Amino acid sequence: MSNIPDTDELFKKALQMVAPGSRIREALSAIIQSGMGALLCFGEPRKLSSLSEGGVELNEELKPQLIYELSKMDGAIILNSDGTEILYANRFLKPNAKIPSDETGTRHRVAQRMAQQAHCIVVAVSQRRSSVTIYVNDRKHVLAPLPTLLNRAMQSLQTIEKFLVTMNQSLQDLTLREFQDVVTIFDVCKTIQRTQVVLRLADELHPIILELGIEGRLIQLQLKELLVPVPEAELVLKDYYRERSGIDYNNLLEKIHALTQDELLDLSNISQILGYSSNLRSVDTYLTPRGYRILTMTHRLPTVLIENLVAKFGGIKQILHASKEDLMDVEGIGDIMAERIRSSLNLLRSQMGLEFRR
Repeated sequence: MSNIPDTDELFKKALQMVAPGSRIREALSAIIQSGMGALLCFGEPRKLSSLSEGGVELNEELKPQLIYELSKMDGAIILNSDGTEILYANRFLKPNAKIPSDETGTRHRVAQRMAQQAHCIVVAVSQRRSSVTIYVNDRKHVLAPLPTLLNRAMQSLQTIEKFLVTMNQSLQDLTLREFQDVVTIFDVCKTIQRTQVVLRLADELHPIILELGIEGRLIQLQLKELLVPVPEAELVLKDYYRERSGIDYNNLLEKIHALTQDELLDLSNISQILGYSSNLRSVDTYLTPRGYRILTMTHRLPTVLIENLVAKFGGIKQILHASKEDLMDVEGIGDIMAERIRSSLNLLRSQMGLEFRR
C-alpha cells in the first residue's frame, strides 16, 4: 500500500492552513506587506530533515509574528505537517535537482521539487510579485486576491441556482409522470444528468470556499441551503436502476460520479450504467420506480420503513394502491403510520393536480 498522501486531501488541508483567519495567513500577509519573500515547508519532520540542512532548530509553537521575523533570513522555515509547530528556520533545502520544474525563480523551483520529492506542502511567497504559491505533491496553485475569489464564488452560486431550477423542474415533471405511470428512460436519464451537473458545480465551488477561509462562511451557508434538494434527487438512480448480480445503488452512484463532463452530456452513458440500452429510443416500455424518492417526500418517513415498504410491495405503483391493512402488514408500520402514509401520498397527488382513484 502506498504511503504517498492523497493530493486532493493534502491540497484541501493546505488551503485551510493558509486561508484568511488562520495564523499562517496572518504571517503571510505581514510578509507580503513588508515586501519580503519566504519559503515555508510543512510535512513529516524526519523526511524534511533528510532533504535539508543547516539553519536553526527551534521546535517552537507557531506564532505569526515569529514566522514573520524568521522570514527575514534567507533559508526556508520548516514546520510540522499540521502547521502548529516551527521545527527549523533558515534551513537550506536540497531536493533532487533532476526533478523537472517549470519555475524560473530559484525559490519557487526549489519549492516545486521539494513538494514532489517529499510529498508535502510547500508555500512560496514571491518578493517580486507579492504573490503566494502553494505546491502540493505535483500540484501548483497561486492564491488569488480576496475580491477575485468572492467574485468567483458569487458567480458560481448564481450558476448553481440556474441549474437547480432545471433540476427541480425535471424532478417535478418526473413526479407527475410517476403518478401517471408514464415514465420513460429519457425522463430518468435527464433528471440524473441535471442532478450531477449541480453536484459538479458545487464541487468546483468547495476549493474556493476553503481558500476564502472565514470570508467564505456566508458562501458556505448559501451553498448548503441550495443543495438541500440534491440527496432526494439522487434517489432517482436508486428508483430506476436495473437489478443485476453484484451491482447495487452505491456501485452505480460511483460509476455516475466517475463519468467525465463530456460523457455525462451523453444520456446513453447514463442509460447503460442503469442497465438499459445505449439507444434510449429502443427502451419502448414505461418504467416504474421502486418509490424511494416519493416516499422520502412524504413527511420524511424513516429510511428503514421506506426500505421495508419497497421490499414488501416492489414499487410505488403497488404502494399507491395498497390498502391500509396491506400497509400494516409491513414491519414497523402500525395503524397510525399506515394512515399517515396514505394521506401523505394523496396530498402529494393533490399538489400535483391529480385525482386518485383506487
